Order: sequence, then C-alpha cells, then structure tokens
Amino acid sequence: MKKRFQQSDFWCDFKCAHGWQKVSCGDMNILVRTFKKAFISFSLAYIPLAPEKNEGEDDGSYIARVGELSSKIKGLLPKNTLCLRYDLPLDFPTCQERDSFVKNLPLLSKSRKVNIKKNKVDIQPPDSTFLDLSKSEEDLLASMKNKWRYNVRYATKHEVQVRAVTADSLDFEKDLDSFYELYKTTASRDGIGLHPKSYYKDLLERGAESEKSEGEEKTKITLYIASHEGEDLAAIITLFNSSEAIYLYGCSGNNKRNLMPAYLVQWTAIKDAKAFGSRIYDFYGMPPTDDENHPMHGLYLFKTGFGGAHVHRPGSFDIPLSSMYSLYTLAENARAFWHKKIMKKIRGR
Repeated sequence: MKKRFQQSDFWCDFKCAHGWQKVSCGDMNILVRTFKKAFISFSLAYIPLAPEKNEGEDDGSYIARVGELSSKIKGLLPKNTLCLRYDLPLDFPTCQERDSFVKNLPLLSKSRKVNIKKNKVDIQPPDSTFLDLSKSEEDLLASMKNKWRYNVRYATKHEVQVRAVTADSLDFEKDLDSFYELYKTTASRDGIGLHPKSYYKDLLERGAESEKSEGEEKTKITLYIASHEGEDLAAIITLFNSSEAIYLYGCSGNNKRNLMPAYLVQWTAIKDAKAFGSRIYDFYGMPPTDDENHPMHGLYLFKTGFGGAHVHRPGSFDIPLSSMYSLYTLAENARAFWHKKIMKKIRGR
C-alpha cells in the first residue's frame, strides 16, 4: 500500500497525543476515540485514507474489499464502537466523476452486500490541488498564473523576508507566539476555528523529534513566517515526507497585505519541499469549484493560482457497527449544521 501522510506513523502518533488510540492491522493504522459521559460510553474508529484501490480494480471489487477488511477489523475494536469510518483514498479529476461514484454507491454496496454509508460530515478535506514537484523551479514558476508569479517576485523585490522555524530554532517560542497572533487575526477575519496554541507547539515539537529519529521515514514540520522590516505578516505550517508535502495551516495579518507575503511564503515552502524530496505539494482543502458565491472563493483562487492539478475525493464513509449509530449521526449532522450554517450566518459569513 502506498503510504500516505494521513496513514503515517507520525500523524497517528500525533493524533494519539490528542485523545485517540492507535490500533494496527497489518500496515494499516486505525484510530479509535472513546467518549464517556455519565453512564454513556461509546467509541468511534477511523481509518484515514486507506485502503488504497488496486490498479485495474473496479468499484464493486473495491467496495467488497472494504467490507471484508471491516469484518476483520471489527474484532480489534472496543465492543461499544458505533462505526468504522473511512476516508477512501479515491482521487477523481472532476467533481462530476466523484459525485457519480457517491451517487452509485448505494446500489453498488447493495449488490456487494456491504453496509457502507456516505457520511455528511467529512473528516479530511475532499477537494484539493496538487503541485508536481518533479518539475524544475523554472517550470513550477511558469505553471503559475501570471499574477501569482508577479506577486512572488513583487514580494521579493520589496524585501519581504521568509524564515523557516522548527521547534529547535533559537526563537521558537517567540515565533510560535507570533504565528498564533496572526492565526487569531485570520480566524476573526474569516470566521474559522483554531486549536489552542499548545496543539501547534506539539505538532512542531513532534516534527523535530521525527527528523532526529533513526527510522527510514522522516517527517519534517516547519513554520514559515514572512516579515517586512521586523513585522511578521503571514505564516504557514507545512509537513514534508518522502511521498508528499502538505500545507496544513496558514494565516495572515491585516497590515501590508499589498506586499504579497502569502505568495512568497508559499513559494519558499514549495522550493523547500522539492529540495526535501517530496513528490507533490498538497494545498490541502479548498472549495470544489470556481463558484464566486462560495464563501471561500478567495481561497480557491489563491490555491489554484499556483498551477496544480485539481483532485476531488468522495469524503467520509461509515460501516455501522451498532444500533446506536443512527442516533449518533443525527446528533453529528445537527452539530455540523449549527456550526457551518447557523453560526456562520450569525457571524455574517
């Protein structure tokens, strides 16, 4: 199985430090989270981006294999596990092909006798754009939209500086504070959620530990900060490994945005990812189409302007394991509706 970032030991160990437990099944990691309140106790099991679809395998055979795998895994899980949740690693070049797969799934699963259901709440971002890092830096620049290439050069010309920060850096705590202040500004401006600062600190510290490990698979976590005349303007956190580089988090302040720091900080990370040996740069999450009415349309324009190929995945799917599953999904959908619809309207998003 091709090892993806979300299936890596690093990522699973990081999630385990934040409330999950890891169960191994061959070369696959299963994350289990248990919820307890008063006399109620239940667990959820999650497999991030696995199993891979074999070359030449049709959809029916693949879904049947997911069902067989689920039967094997069930015995490894706590007895009160409500469902086994997958983010199936199926990459479609268009939304239409992705949506067709999802639409045909009920009939397909019925014919293969697999009780698999599309979940309305996706864990991994289903839509992204990938840059092929096998290209030369000149070709990567050439594949950008003209304005994006101009913005990178404009920021450089006007002496925007980008520094790469790790947990071993001399001013790590100070730089982490600066990143978090920028992130709070972005969260307030764009109506997005953010983790406590300790979450990002732990991520960077674990990245530093992974780089020093003796294992074959190294994971590099870097905080990039763009600044001008001593003022920090924009920042991102990236993850690099041998298979891919991923843009995990990004933020910017409200000052000097005309200097285009967000473009230069991305270009710096892209160049470093290429030098590290990553094969692709994953911008990790964007609206599915160029819909001007989408509240995150600006994010779509920003990420696609770097010239990558669009990738559309079908999202999260559940194998129910308990009669309580339906009640849980009702509550989960209601919570998602409240945060994504009601609260965003209240905030004017």
